[in-house]
Amino acid sequence: MYIACPKCDWRPDASSRWICTCKHRWNTFETHGVCPACGKVWKETACPACHAWSDHEDWYHDDDDISVDEYIANPSKIAQPERLPVET
Repeated sequence: MYIACPKCDWRPDASSRWICTCKHRWNTFETHGVCPACGKVWKETACPACHAWSDHEDWYHDDDDISVDEYIANPSKIAQPERLPVET
């Protein structure tokens, strides 16, 4: 699994920090979006790179997932649904 912004594919590292409304600074992915100081649950997370808000769960990707950059470079790499034969 890897963590990346679902909008721009920016990937946080261990030093990345977010600020809660209680002013506590922490890495939101270390606590799955829960502020360790006040317990606020962040259902959405802002990307420091593109500034877009996304559902916190959408930041978690399987290693098999295609990245945003890979899709932009080659949209045909996205998995296509299996087509069933048409009966005549």
